[in-house]
Amino acid sequence: EVQLVESGGGLVQTGGSLRLSCAASGFTFDDYAIGWFRQAPGKVLEGVSCISSSDGTTYSADSVKGRFTISSDNAKNTVYLQMNSLKPEDTAVYYCAADADLGPVVAGTALYWGQGTQVTVSS
Repeated sequence: EVQLVESGGGLVQTGGSLRLSCAASGFTFDDYAIGWFRQAPGKVLEGVSCISSSDGTTYSADSVKGRFTISSDNAKNTVYLQMNSLKPEDTAVYYCAADADLGPVVAGTALYWGQGTQVTVSS
């Protein structure tokens, strides 16, 4: 059974940092691409960042470039999202998603999704 479990969310002040984790199981981690997405209340799902576990290729949304960093620890089957210089507009539920191909992850149509973790940035 494929499982993606997010953790690390919480409440932080503007300018603060959080590190989200996505622990994966049930598939060959090295062969998959994993991405982070977020959805704020009343807004559509937004792609944040994604990484190919096989070669480390990464993509990030312009809104988070220079502030968020995605990384992968293949030995732990875990993808991280280091979020620095957080802003109130980063407040959202953050989801990780996985697919055997990077394309669906970039497009937001990945096969597997986690349950999400709440990030709240206070002003």
